[in-house]
Amino acid sequence: MNSITKRWLRSSLLITFLLVAGAVSIYVYTLISGSYNGVQQAMLSRISSMGGQLKITTGQSAEQTAQNRGSLLRRMVEQFDEKDKFEFMLLDSEGQVIATSSGGTLRYEEAPEDFLMAMESPNSTGRSVYTSVTGERVMALTVMVPYPAEDVAALRMVTSLTMVDQMMVERVLLALGLGAVILLFSAWSGVFFIRSIVRPLDEVEQTANAIARGDLSARLPEGSDSDEIGRLCNTINQMAGELSKTERLQNEFISSVSHELRTPLTSIRGWVETIAHIRDPENENYRKGLSIIGRETDRLYDMVEELLSFSRLQSGVKLECRPLDLVAELTDVALFMEARIRAEGLHLVYEEPELPLPIWADGGRLRQVFINVMDNAVKYSSPGGAITLDLLQDGENVYVLIQDEGRGIAPDDLENVKLKFFKGKGAVRGSGIGLAVVDEIMTALDGSADISSELGKGTTVTLRLPIYRGSGEAPAWALNDPADSSEKE
Repeated sequence: MNSITKRWLRSSLLITFLLVAGAVSIYVYTLISGSYNGVQQAMLSRISSMGGQLKITTGQSAEQTAQNRGSLLRRMVEQFDEKDKFEFMLLDSEGQVIATSSGGTLRYEEAPEDFLMAMESPNSTGRSVYTSVTGERVMALTVMVPYPAEDVAALRMVTSLTMVDQMMVERVLLALGLGAVILLFSAWSGVFFIRSIVRPLDEVEQTANAIARGDLSARLPEGSDSDEIGRLCNTINQMAGELSKTERLQNEFISSVSHELRTPLTSIRGWVETIAHIRDPENENYRKGLSIIGRETDRLYDMVEELLSFSRLQSGVKLECRPLDLVAELTDVALFMEARIRAEGLHLVYEEPELPLPIWADGGRLRQVFINVMDNAVKYSSPGGAITLDLLQDGENVYVLIQDEGRGIAPDDLENVKLKFFKGKGAVRGSGIGLAVVDEIMTALDGSADISSELGKGTTVTLRLPIYRGSGEAPAWALNDPADSSEKE
């Protein structure tokens, strides 16, 4: 599971890092741009206010007006009251300093970059950011004078960016720190989250391996149905429970079948040894032994046939379905079972309906269903009781009711009697798969087998089959059923 953690952390941290880096980059760009633009706007507003005063300055002539404007600008430089924040300069047409608010003299070897930009700019404004001779970063803004003012061609203002840069560095460091915190929180929360998934998956893996090794008692802690991991744990527990139940039923089945096979085989073996010492075929024990051997052989044959039938159904054997008369099929089985029922001291109650009931079914399999259910009714009935057969129908289905007056089925066993290998508390001889075979066949025929019972009063098995209303063709359910594909070929 560590590989899942590593892969998740790599991918999630990479995505988080890219998002944080992108956000910090945008923030830094916006911060620098906004800060420098703010400084520029502060200087521009001051220069613009000075330019506004030039506009209203006049004289008796154009030359006098120009002189007055020049004088006004020089007074502005001398009286400039923000010398601690800005340096205010007057430049000539060559970009050289005429006057400065610092009171010193300054001469450039070449015109400042912002002056050249202002000369070429449509709005007569130029800005430059550079490092001064003292190593200080500064911003300079030059605006060309739009009116004649003697030798003054431009107004220039310079300010230090030290405080601005320091403020930006602090904010950038704060943004980087916040980004680092976000990355660390993302990593921590990611590890916490992934471990909350990986730990249950580790338990699932260990439990699944234990089950694969045959430890069907292994279980996971009960999970919540509100999340996928909890539902997975509950499903695995349910699977393990079903496997454990199936294994127990199989063991009981093997034990039961072994006992069922041993009994007739022991009887056959004993009588074979007895007959081997009898020379006279007319001897009573000779004839009795042959009769018992024949009866026990039939019992073994029926048991093996039942096992093979169930195996074929589990393997998806094809049904050979065709239109049948349910009344005729049930009547035939009733006649077949009547002698057996009487031999057990029981009596059969069955009134054959006059009208046929058409169904689409496999006659052999349907006969097997009837015989299995009636055989169970005989096994669990006491002498003197009755076995009742009845036929009912509604608009879409026909129902065969097979009812006995036997011991009934315990409520705890009722929901399991159709499971393969299951044998209830009061079970008698048999393999324990008879009703499982019945259920498999009825399901394959698009029907159902329902069982109701009450202890001490008997059991009723209700077999439902859809009524066939066709004219020799398979119904829709049979056409869609692969088990009946042989009928369509």
